[in-house]
Amino acid sequence: MRLSDSKESILLALDTLRKNKLRSGLTILGISIGISTVILISSAINGLNTNIASFVNTLGTNALWVFHFEPFGKRPTTEELNRKRLTYEDAIAMRSLPYVAAVDPGLTSQNFQLGVGSVSLKHGAHKIQNTILNGSTTEVKETADIELTEGRIWTDSEEERSAKVVVLGHDAAEDLFPGEDPLGKDVDCEGSIYTVIGVLDTQPQPFGSGRNTQDNSAYFPLETFRQLHPELKDFWITVKYDDPAHKQLVTEEIRELLRIRRGVRLEQDDNFAIFGPDSLTRLWNSLTVGLFSFMVAVSSVGLMVGGVGVMNIMLVSVTERTREIGVRKAIGATRKNILLQFTLEAVTLCVVGGLLGILAGALFTLVLHYAVSFLHAALSFTWVVIAFIVSCAIGLIFGIYPAWKAASMDPIEALRYE
Repeated sequence: MRLSDSKESILLALDTLRKNKLRSGLTILGISIGISTVILISSAINGLNTNIASFVNTLGTNALWVFHFEPFGKRPTTEELNRKRLTYEDAIAMRSLPYVAAVDPGLTSQNFQLGVGSVSLKHGAHKIQNTILNGSTTEVKETADIELTEGRIWTDSEEERSAKVVVLGHDAAEDLFPGEDPLGKDVDCEGSIYTVIGVLDTQPQPFGSGRNTQDNSAYFPLETFRQLHPELKDFWITVKYDDPAHKQLVTEEIRELLRIRRGVRLEQDDNFAIFGPDSLTRLWNSLTVGLFSFMVAVSSVGLMVGGVGVMNIMLVSVTERTREIGVRKAIGATRKNILLQFTLEAVTLCVVGGLLGILAGALFTLVLHYAVSFLHAALSFTWVVIAFIVSCAIGLIFGIYPAWKAASMDPIEALRYE
């Protein structure tokens, strides 16, 4: 087909769309809604992915967690729940491994299903509820990259003698000591009095703009905590190693050490789990599969409706312009000319709808970014390109049949059509 024929078909297609502004606009609207939905949902997911990535980075790239089962991504089996717990001595043995910089065996008193504590702290007339209690060694400062706004972490001596000291989370300190310095003050925890020696900085969180439940917490020396809650024996061991490049070596060293200490035979599987912050990333990635499936399902319905609308309008247009088609064929237009003209009309409708949908989606994303600041919604260039390609494909798929029908008309019958 000559280039001049293509230009003529494009000009005819654009002229037809200009003559039917209302009908073209309503058809474009259906495509725009579907495309803007794709852009908005993909932008929200893109923002959530950024939040998760930032949160995982705050947990450290050279940290490993050791527990008697991995709690992320699946419900633990009965066998996993009944496994022998890790011990304080297991953690101490890990400190002698190559490349290991710090090891902290921690204990926690918390409602893990709700993500909050079940204890109240008091100071004078002030009281806070649902506080999370933690017991850790002095090495928690290195393993958890703890930042304090004031005060200090307890010493080895204070830990050994079960000193009655506590480090409060940011929100716990603010609520118990509004407008005053908490250092050196006493708090009542489950009937015992503890002296505040430090206050933590706010903790990062992946979602939500409100308070982080981890900021309503109290950290005790491990031996102090064991006196407070002697029934808790589920040690969560955090291992900090010196270089991210040594992750695999450290993992294998820990695995071999624990298999020996726990008497695991050669043919048996591990009865413990070693994992890291990247486990959260894998869990999130598995969840986003469902989110993307939802996005595809929602946008597909809208785009399918828009595509059917395009086909319907194009069939009506072909019927209305039967005589025009006959005239064009009579003066020399080929089937390819007619096919190209009507296909381009359908594609142009969808391209314009796609571009308007992308602009609307970008605008909605901007509003969402500032209206829901914690979401950090961000436009995804990849999904913009995909949305544009999909809009073109819809025009081609749903416009080809009306175009074929127009191109297949007999010119004599078309000229006689009234």
